[in-house]
Amino acid sequence: MPNDIERVQTGVRLEKRVLKVLKALAEVHDMTLGDLLEGIVLHAFEGKPPFSRESIRKIAELKKIYGLDLNASHSHKLREAAPRRGR
Repeated sequence: MPNDIERVQTGVRLEKRVLKVLKALAEVHDMTLGDLLEGIVLHAFEGKPPFSRESIRKIAELKKIYGLDLNASHSHKLREAAPRRGR
């Protein structure tokens, strides 16, 4: 077991639909969003897939529900829309 850790609050910005899918997936697994993200990142750091086949099926369902049509090919190419005027 690793030594005790220290968590910090962060102000990360994420694409809205990606965040909705992540929050829903965390809920499915009865874990916090932070715990889910830590697990994904730790797996990625070791070059290991973070999700089981069942989780990948659930993610596909959640992507449909939340209208998430982005995939890995969009990574590093996303641009924010210009802010709307008159709000």
